[in-house]
Amino acid sequence: MLGAAAAHAFSLEDVTARAKALIERPYQAPVSNLPPEFSKMQFGDYQRIQPRREKFEWQDLKTPFKIGFYHQGMHFSTPVVINEIVDGRVREIKYDPEKFDFGGLSFDAQATRNLGYAGFRVLYPINREGVQDEIMSLLGASYFRVVGKGQVYGLSARGLAIDTAWKDGMAEEFPRFREFWIERPKPQDRHLVIYALMDSPRATGAFRFVLRPGEDTVLDVESRVFLRGTIHKLGVAPLTSMFLYGPNQGVRGNNFRPALHDSNGLAIHTGSGEWLWRPLNNPPMLSVSTFQVTNPRGFGLLQRGHEFHRYEDLADRYDLRPSAWVEPKGDWGSGKVELVEIPTPDETNDNIVAFWTPDVLPPQGQPMRHDYRIHWTLNEPALLSREVGWVKQTIRTDGEVRQANLIRHLDGSTALLVDFEGPVLAKLPPGVPVRADVSVSDNAELIENVLQPNPAIQGWRLTLRVKVKDPSRAVELRAALAEGNRVLTETWSYQLPPRAPSGS
Repeated sequence: MLGAAAAHAFSLEDVTARAKALIERPYQAPVSNLPPEFSKMQFGDYQRIQPRREKFEWQDLKTPFKIGFYHQGMHFSTPVVINEIVDGRVREIKYDPEKFDFGGLSFDAQATRNLGYAGFRVLYPINREGVQDEIMSLLGASYFRVVGKGQVYGLSARGLAIDTAWKDGMAEEFPRFREFWIERPKPQDRHLVIYALMDSPRATGAFRFVLRPGEDTVLDVESRVFLRGTIHKLGVAPLTSMFLYGPNQGVRGNNFRPALHDSNGLAIHTGSGEWLWRPLNNPPMLSVSTFQVTNPRGFGLLQRGHEFHRYEDLADRYDLRPSAWVEPKGDWGSGKVELVEIPTPDETNDNIVAFWTPDVLPPQGQPMRHDYRIHWTLNEPALLSREVGWVKQTIRTDGEVRQANLIRHLDGSTALLVDFEGPVLAKLPPGVPVRADVSVSDNAELIENVLQPNPAIQGWRLTLRVKVKDPSRAVELRAALAEGNRVLTETWSYQLPPRAPSGS
């Protein structure tokens, strides 16, 4: 019997059983165990606390993966339990202050005696042989970030989103990972398996992550979620990012950076096969956009355009921040992709959220299963079908007309320049009658629609000029290029946000 017990392999079913057990008893909110010197810590001081490289977990093993821990502090006020799985056996990795360099911070050593880990990071020699680079970070609520070769951290993913931007004044609920199990990899393994137990007032969940580092790092996710309370809007595979400004919104003030964002658009591959591209905005007021998508084939927040001149930022390297593309496995059923855009005055706030939300939620006690793969990539064209062209950029500017004396005159309209590119466009024979199928919502008048070749990119430029009727309401525009009955490109789906009321 002892031998049979030892042979049991830890699996997602074990975590799922724990998640189901949690919903059968009242939710217990985590309680802070931080002493004042840690709870009142400023961000700069928290950053001084770093894991000692010589104390990384598995440092003396031949596996290429290493684990470093995050210390508690600031709003990371409650510890998470972190376990290691070796040959099916589970052992807790106990907190040890010797694993950290506290950067000269002064505090009573006894103050850390009963503290713990706030999360962990995964290291792997992804850029140079023998040099450990951080490739995944799990810290705070159910957030995690991942990078591939040559990438730097940008947008984040989450385990689950609950009631994001549901109603004014109603707070969003942030489930948290309360316990992790990490399989110790063998020396030859080039993947890492992580399990997580999620808990919140209205949901619990079990997750299995398989991390595969590479040029594009890939994360396979299996999730089993149980509901323990009424949820108005559930976000599956949520992504969180930042968009301050870009060519479609204009540089703010006298800033040397032409664009400042972790992502510049939402891409969707619908169950019917249509490709959509929604450029992001930093709106003057909260904006929520929904796209009905049954059985999505993919969606993601992308950072299109990695040329350095687009950003000109040597410190933060926005040109190296990856896109995250969610590829569902199996049919997810009827639902919608939702985009939430929140106004922000600076780049320190994540103000963009995207997720898929099901139309029907399961009853309490029945697991909701969603399996998917997240690609973290700098090669966005590879995500698309070879038969589909894409939007290279969207430029928004004041509309103008050319007068008889050739001087351009602003006429109060808004102009949008949309560049489409891709092999399918570059290979078109000269003279092929390409057209733009354009639609504009009833809050604007389309006064110019010009499509012309753009030889600089071997693609096409669409120029639209619209006059907004009611500035307090949004304007929706859509456009795609076609030849005869053949659609050549993804659908550009753009929103001109409403203007903020005067005096606000």
